[in-house]
Amino acid sequence: MAQDWTQTIDDEISARNGEISAINKQIHSHPELAYEEHQAHDALVATLQSLGFDVRPHAYGLATAFSTEFGSGGRLVVFNAEYDALPGIGHACGHNLIASSSLASFLGVAAALKASGLPGRVRLLGTPAEEGGGGKLKLIAAGAYAGAAASLMVHPGPGHVLEGGVRGVAFVRMLANVKMRAYFAGREAHAAIAPWDGVNALDAVCLAYNAVSMLRQQTRPYERIHGVFRAAGDRPNVTPAECCVEYYVRSATRAGAERLWQRVLKCFEGAALATGCELRTEPLNSYADVRPSPALCRAYVDAARPAGSVAYADPPDFLAGSTDMGDVCYECPGFHGAFGIDTAEGDANHTKGFAAAAGTEDAYQRALECGRAMALVGWKVLVDDVFADEMHREWLTDMKLAAEGK
Repeated sequence: MAQDWTQTIDDEISARNGEISAINKQIHSHPELAYEEHQAHDALVATLQSLGFDVRPHAYGLATAFSTEFGSGGRLVVFNAEYDALPGIGHACGHNLIASSSLASFLGVAAALKASGLPGRVRLLGTPAEEGGGGKLKLIAAGAYAGAAASLMVHPGPGHVLEGGVRGVAFVRMLANVKMRAYFAGREAHAAIAPWDGVNALDAVCLAYNAVSMLRQQTRPYERIHGVFRAAGDRPNVTPAECCVEYYVRSATRAGAERLWQRVLKCFEGAALATGCELRTEPLNSYADVRPSPALCRAYVDAARPAGSVAYADPPDFLAGSTDMGDVCYECPGFHGAFGIDTAEGDANHTKGFAAAAGTEDAYQRALECGRAMALVGWKVLVDDVFADEMHREWLTDMKLAAEGK
């Protein structure tokens, strides 16, 4: 990678600090839920247009998605900008920082392409509704990642977990997540006058809940099962006839999560059989496991400043959970690195404390550092044929393993 283009990337990100910072503050100050991120969408589109980019608002059939691309020929690198928030606790997963870092990366690579005249394309994709809405699943189905050589983004996590001067990690595995609703149908009755005439759907729900709780002791340490009651009856003197639960089932791979879901389903089926209820299940938008590209991760570690501030592998409990970026990793080589922000113990993602930390200037500066490193990795994908070939070969091998459930 030629030093002059590295400097071009650095200079452009520095020069656009005002625009990127304004986006960061706007998104954090106006949290919007999945598929309702209209202000974030409009602000990003307006900023990109003011910088001379041709932008597709409401892209790929999604009202709050957008796409902008620069360059021609060569390979295509896609940076993902998330910007949805959580109900009640705002940007408690720091998606304002994700949008800011990806915007910085896009601007840096676009500037290098413009200055160098080299072939290659860089795309900034606005990806709504990561928090349970499966925005990237819809974008994948609409062809947003078709032909991409790589897709990259970074995610904030709790900095208090990191030790030894490490500020981030490159190779972050996240769990596959099968999401399901289960509906139990019984028969109403007066709970005092004729309880024997009823078929109690709440009993089925409670039996299923306890069966799942017992199943947990027979699962692997990295697997997770958790759920809530969506409907559990209306009045104590009416036997509940229609009840609903929603469960997330997580495992290390997409195949593993599906196997675990089949075990959970048996808990539901057994509860329905024992109570005489009918059972119906409804799939929600499930997420695949994040399978990072080792080549992209190695390049990111090398690009990070200061040297040694990013570890290759993630420590336990830094950034667990699931994301629709996992499904993108099945479409092309993917990078979903993570960086720590200044949090107190106990303030991990999806807490009010994390939301406050995500709005600080220090968190923003860390996001910019990641954006710069990610831009250098994206640039390497575009201009280094040997590296790009190695990355693609690794991905093909990993996809074979994924098809085998490994």
